[in-house]
Amino acid sequence: MKILKFFQYAYLIFAALFIWDAISNWNEEGNRAYMSLFFAALAIFMFFFRKRFAKKFEDRNKK
Repeated sequence: MKILKFFQYAYLIFAALFIWDAISNWNEEGNRAYMSLFFAALAIFMFFFRKRFAKKFEDRNKK
């Protein structure tokens, strides 16, 4: 179960990388910047989704 917590925070790392990529490509390639922002938003969503799912799974095991 500890490896799942690691991957949960890996989504935040990927989101930061995608945001950095979007900022660095903003003036050069507009479409690539928008795609990077989309992937960053998706990674942040997945972080919160996995965190909530892990909490539900943990609460179910306690009962």
